[in-house]
Amino acid sequence: MYRFLLTPRWWGINLFVVLAIPFCVFMGTWQLGRFEDRVQSHEQAENQPDPSTRAAKPLDELLPVDKVTSGRPAMATGTYGDQFLVPGRELDDRQGFYVLNLLRTEGGKALPVVRGWLPGTASGARVPAAPQGVVTVTGDLQASENIHSDGVDARGGLPEGQLGMISAAALVNLVDYDVYDAWVTLPEAEAGGTGGAMKPVPAAAPAGSGLDLKAFQNLGYTGEWFVFAGFVLFMWFRLVRREAEAVRDVALGLVPEAGPADGPEGGETGPEGSRPEAGPEGAGASEGEAAAQDLAGRTPETAQGS
Repeated sequence: MYRFLLTPRWWGINLFVVLAIPFCVFMGTWQLGRFEDRVQSHEQAENQPDPSTRAAKPLDELLPVDKVTSGRPAMATGTYGDQFLVPGRELDDRQGFYVLNLLRTEGGKALPVVRGWLPGTASGARVPAAPQGVVTVTGDLQASENIHSDGVDARGGLPEGQLGMISAAALVNLVDYDVYDAWVTLPEAEAGGTGGAMKPVPAAAPAGSGLDLKAFQNLGYTGEWFVFAGFVLFMWFRLVRREAEAVRDVALGLVPEAGPADGPEGGETGPEGSRPEAGPEGAGASEGEAAAQDLAGRTPETAQGS
């Protein structure tokens, strides 16, 4: 009954099922692992002490920035150089901008330092000048921003002296020296200018360390892949069952064989069984034949007398 499974058509169906089910299970397991990693990193972040309360370490010892070193106090010594304003940054539900200065270290590489936040617009704003001479700063270490970071303006076209994204990739085109692929934010406020005292910018949590929307997306994708695997298996059993039932019906003679179609009731189609047409032409032909037979049966005398 199941010999049809060895036909070429069913070989293709079986091959698809054999490949599709393990693939769906693998993808579902991978998405579940991603969700578990996010849950584990979230638990570790909650159990660890506040990074800003730890002892400060030299900048080079904390690079590159990862989930462990993000937010840790980092120390760097140098002199302040170029200054940029980072517009479109929100703090305490108010719109404003960051004041960022590049700290030229002894090695020649520059560290972006966010000295604080001021309300209002960055265009034409007057900000307090950076300290002069050699200074040692201690700030919370942060990873470079990307286009998915909050407040980033990746459209470009900003006025001179403004920066849309705090990253080495964005600064490399604005300065002629190397820049660290990280930045720090000062935890203490500096004296303000016309806009008032600058407020310190709090360090952001490292990306991927919490139960955000992406974590629950991973969980949803896990369910979808396992549902796909079950659906493929269900459809395969359904097709096999229908095919087996069709084969069984043919074997039991329950499926009638196709035969010649019967003609209309009261006669058969064909040259011999065809009936004369009932239309006007057929009626005229019948009357003509009757008249010819009537004349042929008469004698000459009868024909003349008539």
